[in-house]
Amino acid sequence: MTYLAVPITAGSLEQAKADIARALGDGAECIELRLDYLGNPSATDVTSLIAAVKEKVPVIATCRPIWEGGQFAGQEQQRLTLLRQAAIAAADYIDLELESLKDHKIPSEFQDVKLIISNHDFEHLPRDFRQRLYRLRQYQPNIPKFAYMPGDITDCLTALDMLHENPGAIAMAMGPAGTITRLLAKKLGAFLTFASLSGEKESAPGQINLRQMKQLYRWDAIGRDTRLYGVIGHPIGHSLSPHIHNRSFDHTGFNGLYIPLLIDPKWEVFQAFMDGIMARKWLDFRGLSVTIPHKHHALDYVRQKGGRLETLAGRIGAVNTLIIDDAGQISGYNSDYAGAMDAITDTLGIERADLKGIPTAVIGAGGVSRAIVAGLIDVNAQVTIYNRTVEKAKNLAADFNCQWKPLTEIQNLDAKIIINCTSIGMHPHMENTPVPGELLKPDMTVFDTVYNPKETRLLKEAKEAGAKTVNGQTMFINQAAIQFQLFTGQRPPKDIMQEVLK
Repeated sequence: MTYLAVPITAGSLEQAKADIARALGDGAECIELRLDYLGNPSATDVTSLIAAVKEKVPVIATCRPIWEGGQFAGQEQQRLTLLRQAAIAAADYIDLELESLKDHKIPSEFQDVKLIISNHDFEHLPRDFRQRLYRLRQYQPNIPKFAYMPGDITDCLTALDMLHENPGAIAMAMGPAGTITRLLAKKLGAFLTFASLSGEKESAPGQINLRQMKQLYRWDAIGRDTRLYGVIGHPIGHSLSPHIHNRSFDHTGFNGLYIPLLIDPKWEVFQAFMDGIMARKWLDFRGLSVTIPHKHHALDYVRQKGGRLETLAGRIGAVNTLIIDDAGQISGYNSDYAGAMDAITDTLGIERADLKGIPTAVIGAGGVSRAIVAGLIDVNAQVTIYNRTVEKAKNLAADFNCQWKPLTEIQNLDAKIIINCTSIGMHPHMENTPVPGELLKPDMTVFDTVYNPKETRLLKEAKEAGAKTVNGQTMFINQAAIQFQLFTGQRPPKDIMQEVLK
């Protein structure tokens, strides 16, 4: 069993007991008592805290010194006395630091208890990682533990390898880039992973809170055969994709886990991470969503590996979905254009081919515009691109052989479909609009790719003018649904996705 352990970092006995009760109520499977946060607890305090956990879930006693990233600043003998008291009180495990042990000997007072021997590096992945592991094993601990701060996500592969090679160990990378090591601990058979009660109660950087681990990241459903999916981006913490896909996995009973993957913008980091997960087939990564700034990297990677590339994704010059098949072959798709095209055609009640010849104004010349223009040109719509930066509009129009105009000429707009692909009107600047209200007509369809807020000023004024409207949430759900079907081969639960987004 892999335990979901909650560290108790309270500064008083009363608060520690309250936090223990809350952690157990929220589903903690193990409690780590961080005695170093209590200042100078008495033997009675230690016994009392262990009694509050004992017989419910396993309890680990830790008193981490300052020199190992903890809070304890007293004498070493005082620290060992507290841990010995925890052992006498029948704590299930005692955590000792590798650097506190001398001459390859366990202190006599701990030779009759189960030990976690740990090593932490809060600055980087230590170059002598293997040597430290060798030293640690010489003490024959019940549980070896390593934690370190990765330089980027590729450093996390070392912790994943350790778990793969040493089931029952503890290995994790800290900070936002290390999230993958915490979320995959159960799949890889780790002894435990840590989850905080809340953000201010974490005992190490990057701990995910307990409720998110249980509810968002499907802790109870994870097994060795769980397939992995995720979203690659930088930044990535704001992404709603884990919420949408994990809830969809829950609803359909699909054995998958979808996680955020913070990958530095450099091509070399993206390439190294992809090579790393492709080489480790035991991870069983099967699909990835790709967002800013890696959509071009994803396209280049598929081409580099000789993978299958969706034709229109190649024309767009961007891939936002990667699929890895049973044979380890990679394919690249772009669901942005399809999500947008379906949003338009569903609103109008027509097929994509029916867009042929319809005058369409696309505002903006960025990545989203590129995908939508490609889809429209593919069905022979009559497209004009409007953009503030003329050079960008000209270049995009040249790539797809369509018309362009500077945004200053929006007053002369002559279109049946208007699509805003800029961030104008996005929260918190909701008072802005890319198209003056007086230009909107009842015979128009107005589509705003902004999805926060759901109804932008542009859409409100279009509705007031009697035009049909399409909001950005529709496109967002459509592209997520396409990805879900590519990931699972199942019909996407769009109603559940809409409920989550709402």
